Amino acid sequence: MKTVGKLMLKGLIAVLPIALTLYIMWWLGSGAEALLGGLLRRVLPERLYVPGLGLILGAGLLIAMGSLMNAVVARRLAAVLDRLMNRVPLVKTVYGAVRDLLSLFSKTAKERVDHVVLVQFTDSSVRLLGLVTRAVVPELDVGEGGDSLVAVYIPMSYGIGGYTVLAPKSALTPVRMEVEHALRFAITGGGTSENR
Repeated sequence: MKTVGKLMLKGLIAVLPIALTLYIMWWLGSGAEALLGGLLRRVLPERLYVPGLGLILGAGLLIAMGSLMNAVVARRLAAVLDRLMNRVPLVKTVYGAVRDLLSLFSKTAKERVDHVVLVQFTDSSVRLLGLVTRAVVPELDVGEGGDSLVAVYIPMSYGIGGYTVLAPKSALTPVRMEVEHALRFAITGGGTSENR
């Protein structure tokens, strides 16, 4: 019976990431079709509407928004909206956190989170895997002995979250590992290898 359970668990591990990815893609597509397709049915004559036009319109809107964000005018408008959102007390907390989280997936954030380190705490031989998010933290005093502080994000295993620690540069050991691989390694509790 234990063998059957292990085989089922291995099967689940193999199928679940694919199934969840397909489900999320289906959910996003059907949501776009339901929302935008309903709008198109009201605007277009019935003979011109084809199922799937809502999904195509959704993809087109995303591409158009991406293009607009590259324009100077759109950047200024986004900056004004950003300032407005940051003035409302509760809204600014939620908005700022969501904006910062989403910026991790942008190219500029990839350039910012550019290397993986091991963080050593005191004289312990234990190390934590972390990602340098800011190599210089000028708004804080330097660490002990004039060693400047570095902001390091330490992801937690088996969940989305982590800690940001401020460590002196001398407590960091650079690691030759891609940021994406380090995140996978940390989130799975070290259960992944680079060869997968």
